[in-house]
Amino acid sequence: MAKKNENYFHTFVELVKYSCDAAQLLNEIMNNFQAAEVEEKMRQMHEIEHAGDVERHRMIKRLAREFITPIEREDIVLMADTIDNVTDTIEDVLMRLYMFNFTTLRTDAIEMAAIIVKCCEALKEALEEFPNFRKSQVLHNMIVEINHLEEEGDRLFVKATRDLFVNAKDPVETLAWKETLEFMEKCCDACEDAAEVIESVMMKNS
Repeated sequence: MAKKNENYFHTFVELVKYSCDAAQLLNEIMNNFQAAEVEEKMRQMHEIEHAGDVERHRMIKRLAREFITPIEREDIVLMADTIDNVTDTIEDVLMRLYMFNFTTLRTDAIEMAAIIVKCCEALKEALEEFPNFRKSQVLHNMIVEINHLEEEGDRLFVKATRDLFVNAKDPVETLAWKETLEFMEKCCDACEDAAEVIESVMMKNS
């Protein structure tokens, strides 16, 4: 049976599962894109995001009642917020697909969606290992892997943005894709932010 204060680590994993679900949904939408379905898919995405919010609020209420916590309260809140931000940012991407009324998708955007899935899955693995942060032999390498994936996302973002401005003909569509690609890159950044909180906790407690 888990110790009481290990619930927070379990909640971090539950929260990042919503991020992974959101990333998978975005990836499926972009690989099987049907413009007429995007509005309905937004409702599905919002259900995932809302469920994550409910889980986060439940954890914060518990935190307010408990006297002893496994790591500093500020770090618990920061971790919950950074994971929540991953899910929010993925939802923001889908909102742009809807708002800008894209009828077809760019290949490089579909490639970025796959990297977002990888980033979220790598973060989930790191958070599953997080309870062992004081003794773990592998957690540091997991954080490095998230950093590598974020860098891969950055490279693709730069390449895609250059290609957009070199080859695109419609200035309105160019600006719409520029913003959408920026939000996709922010998803990878959000995963790296969560990894940095894990690293910070390790440093404080080593």
